Amino acid sequence: MPPSEALDAAAALDAVRARITHAAALAGRDPGAIELIAVSKTHPAAAIAPLIAAGQISFGENRVQEAAAKWPGLRATSPAIRLHLVGQLQSNKAAEAVALFDAIHSLDRISLVTALAHAMEKAERRPDCFVQVNIGAEPQKGGVAIADLPALLREVRAAGLPLAGLMAVPPADTEAAPYFALLAKLAREHGLAGLSMGMSGDFETAVMLGATHVRVGTALFGGRG
Repeated sequence: MPPSEALDAAAALDAVRARITHAAALAGRDPGAIELIAVSKTHPAAAIAPLIAAGQISFGENRVQEAAAKWPGLRATSPAIRLHLVGQLQSNKAAEAVALFDAIHSLDRISLVTALAHAMEKAERRPDCFVQVNIGAEPQKGGVAIADLPALLREVRAAGLPLAGLMAVPPADTEAAPYFALLAKLAREHGLAGLSMGMSGDFETAVMLGATHVRVGTALFGGRG
């Protein structure tokens, strides 16, 4: 890769990590407990490689097909990579997702619980699962309704899926903090440690309110490819 690309990637990564560390310090948290997921959706392998070279390990993709096209080659030379599915998952793609991803952040319905349980048993591979909550009750977004969360969590646990925590995307163009606080409250009530919340515009707020995983794209990659 050109030296300038490597330097740009390293600088962007250092800047985001510094912001995470500062937010964690303000909240009295250990920054090492927060996993930075570089959301590489729509960006080609050539744009991802400099971040890998700079030391980034965790990456997020929105679509199974896109990830399947990009990541086998990248992982062949960087086997430590952890790949996260951060977009919606169709039940008929469950087997492909289980084979490809180390964590799935968009579990939001019973039919997907069933599909993932079957796929994991068959593949003998068990990616972490975050239950996505429609924290702002937005009809256009995925995620289980808050009122239906207890029932879905019972199904996830009964199926024996590796339940890592909760995920949410707050409504756009509004203050994210109340939604992050609500997700953290729901996680506490249900005995869950993981909180996948916060993106480029609000990840510092998410860290201060307990995020364990932040999903950052634009601050690392710039605009979409």
